[in-house]
Amino acid sequence: MGLLREIFGPSRKEIWQVLSEQMGSEYIEGGFFSGDKVVAHVKEWIVTMDTYTVSTGKSSVTYTRIRAPYVNKDGFRFKIYRSGAFSEIGAFLGMQDVEVGFEEFDREFVIKGNDEQKLKDLFLNTQIRSLIEIQPRFHLEVKDDEGWFGAGFPDGVDELYFLVPGVIKDIDLLKALFEVYSEILNQLCIIGSAYESDPGVTLK
Repeated sequence: MGLLREIFGPSRKEIWQVLSEQMGSEYIEGGFFSGDKVVAHVKEWIVTMDTYTVSTGKSSVTYTRIRAPYVNKDGFRFKIYRSGAFSEIGAFLGMQDVEVGFEEFDREFVIKGNDEQKLKDLFLNTQIRSLIEIQPRFHLEVKDDEGWFGAGFPDGVDELYFLVPGVIKDIDLLKALFEVYSEILNQLCIIGSAYESDPGVTLK
């Protein structure tokens, strides 16, 4: 183990445990059917980070995933990812590409949404843009549920969903991701697109 640690550095578990201690969040060890996760409370919301592995038969890809259900007040949905990171054909659930008015940010990220003014109001928050810009990989969207094999959500509840390939082990980047979740959820309340209330959903 000592040699492996010298070669690969601290394990994801070690780093995520330190992250939990520094943030005052909870590190939960997984069992046979679930992996380890970090759970943070942001006001009435619960932000959960874990890893998610997709098998293609001959190989598999592990992703870092962060999720936070919330009560969506007006049906506003959006998606943001780094330019060139994902190829998407056609519109995404009727969403259109939007420039939010900050030249460098608009150049670095593809931003889609179903309400152009709401997108501009959301990303008017300087802290949100700064926290996103430091992430080398970023893919965040609002989802209405977790699909056939995930949690089903009540009407009016959506999920802020982050997913990128690989396991993130940089504590500063991880802290920034939790911070951006806090900032976005708060900003969604400010612009009238979320309620600061418990969505009543328990993630698996």
